Amino acid sequence: VMLICGILLVLCSLAPLAMLAVGIMMNIAGLGMGSSLIFILMIAAGAFLIIKGSLGLRLAKRFNQHIRSLGGDTYIDVKKLALYCHRTENDVVKELKKMMKKGWFLQGHFDSSEKCFMVTNESYEQYLETVKNVRMQEEEKQRQMEKAEKKNSRLTPEVKAIIQKGNEYIKSIRESNDAIPGEQISEKIYRIEILVKRIFQQTENHPENVPDLRKLMEYYLPMTVKLLKAYEELDRQPVQGDNIMKSKGEIEDTLDTLNIAFEKLLDNLFQDTAWDVSADISVLNTMLAQEGLTDEGFIRK
Repeated sequence: VMLICGILLVLCSLAPLAMLAVGIMMNIAGLGMGSSLIFILMIAAGAFLIIKGSLGLRLAKRFNQHIRSLGGDTYIDVKKLALYCHRTENDVVKELKKMMKKGWFLQGHFDSSEKCFMVTNESYEQYLETVKNVRMQEEEKQRQMEKAEKKNSRLTPEVKAIIQKGNEYIKSIRESNDAIPGEQISEKIYRIEILVKRIFQQTENHPENVPDLRKLMEYYLPMTVKLLKAYEELDRQPVQGDNIMKSKGEIEDTLDTLNIAFEKLLDNLFQDTAWDVSADISVLNTMLAQEGLTDEGFIRK
């Protein structure tokens, strides 16, 4: 409407203005500069309406392009919109903000970096929820890192070295498990990995247990890794002869023995904890009995 009105206003003003100009040049009486100024102002107003209308039409065209780019989706990357209409991302962001101001995207929202545009409140709320979850995960990760740093700060260099070496053994055991396809032996190796990991976790929480790991570090774990590497080599052989099958069977049996040994070692590491729990329970039962809060009551000896 603005464009059409501007064109009509200019056209209606050009003819009279031209006549005025001719009259002024010919010194026709009754024609002066005052009348020509009125028509000049009308032309200027018409030009303003033409420019304003043209810009509005171009923005509407961009709006239709963005609608087609969305294709029914409720959110889209600004980069994709820019590629579709051959504009820079900054220009697209400015256009979308104008459209939002005009009410063309009634529920339009940008993300915090203005890299994603959402056209519904529901998609924007999902984005806010995602941002909240990511922030909570980052905060939890930071807390875990601080907790780990605090725990490591109280560990001696000797304990840190043992735990690091233990993690290397665990990694080697896991790699062997990935390389060996058998399901039964894989379960045995996985059991060893879990037990060894728990042993070192308990040692990290209770560094005083380090002396109990001497044989584990010097013999058991190196031998475990060596046996697994040997099994890998035997299992890769294209022909599985009697000697190879016998050796593989012996290694599998040894893994069962190692699992039993590691279970006992892990249980021994919890011995002090078990004593503390038993002592606490004994004290608790005594106090409850003294207060008459048990069925048996308190019996004096």
